Amino acid sequence: MRIAIAGAGGIGSNVAVNLVRSGVASLKIVDFDRVEAGNLNRQFYFHDQIGRLKVEALALNLRRIRPDLDIETVAVRLDGANCLALLGDCRLVVEGLDQAGAKKMLLEALTASGRTVVSACGIAGSDLDGIRVRRLGSCHIVGDFRSDCVRLPLFAHKVAAVACRMTEIILREGGYHGQQ
Repeated sequence: MRIAIAGAGGIGSNVAVNLVRSGVASLKIVDFDRVEAGNLNRQFYFHDQIGRLKVEALALNLRRIRPDLDIETVAVRLDGANCLALLGDCRLVVEGLDQAGAKKMLLEALTASGRTVVSACGIAGSDLDGIRVRRLGSCHIVGDFRSDCVRLPLFAHKVAAVACRMTEIILREGGYHGQQ
C-alpha cells in the first residue's frame, strides 16, 4: 500500500523517515519547496542539500535507509485543482503543509473522498505535555491545538514528537504490525 505525504518539511520528512524505518515500502511525496539552511534544525535534510528540491533530497535520504524503497516524488504546490488528482490514489495521507488555508483545502478534499488523513495542528514551542490526538471522521489531528509558529519557535523535539504520533496512527490505520 502506498502512503502519501503532502509536504516534505518538519512533519512530512520526519513521518517519512519513521515510516520507512518501520517497514513501509511505498511512498508518494508531494512538495514544491527547496531545502533552506533554516530547515536543518528539524527536518530530515543535510547542509549539502541546501537549494535542492525537498522531494528529491528526501527521496535520496530515504533510499540510504531502504535502497529498494518505491517512492514517487511530485514537485508541485498542492491546491484545490490538483489535490485529489495527486493524492487520491492513496488511501492514507499525511498532511504536513505549513499554511492553514492549504491544510483546510487538503482536509476537505480528501476526507470528502473517503481518504484517511493524519494532520498536525499546534507544533510550535517546546512543551510536549499538551500533545494529543483528535479524531473527526476519517481525519486524525495531532498536536497541542493552540501553539503557532508566528508566536513561538519550532523545536526539533516537538516536531518529532508530533511526527511520531502521526506515524503511529498511519501504521495502525494501514494495518502495519512490525513488518520489515
